[in-house]
Amino acid sequence: REALLLCEAAGFDVVIVETVGVGQSELAVADLVDVFVLLASPSGGDDLQGIKRGIMELADLVVVTKADGELANAANHAAADLRRAIHLLRPKYAGLAAETLLVSSTTGAGVTEVWQATLRIHQELRTSGQLTDLRARQAKAWLWDEIRAGLLERFRSDRSPADIAAVEAAVMAGTLAPGIGAQQLLAAG
Repeated sequence: REALLLCEAAGFDVVIVETVGVGQSELAVADLVDVFVLLASPSGGDDLQGIKRGIMELADLVVVTKADGELANAANHAAADLRRAIHLLRPKYAGLAAETLLVSSTTGAGVTEVWQATLRIHQELRTSGQLTDLRARQAKAWLWDEIRAGLLERFRSDRSPADIAAVEAAVMAGTLAPGIGAQQLLAAG
């Protein structure tokens, strides 16, 4: 979050945030960005197996990559599958359904269309007032993330490392339920 603020303060009007893959990082990034673009590989496995549940709901735009050469046919099939899957989801924003596009970094095909779609989504969010609401929700999420981090830091500094380690070991061994262990550590303060 701080890096994004720094980039904006430095005058960058577009900041691209890239994650390492499908997982928790995407959930965190969704609370940071105005437009969430999901890149999907045409060779990601059977149908949508390569995309975890929940990530599709975050996407404002789905881009199937490597839509050229030997993978062109697979990319078209993946895009069709993704379009069907997105059609079944409730739109993330009122009046703005996610779309699926094809792109090839090798040939450059689709790059302009992806950029134009990204700008179009952002403009629609701004015009409809949904961007203001999104940024407000992002600020609230940041507040609570900071509170959680601060509470955890205070919790760890107020507890004996040996007590924490003992409860963790018991939970890992299956001799103590995680909920009971948490209650014990919380009550020990």
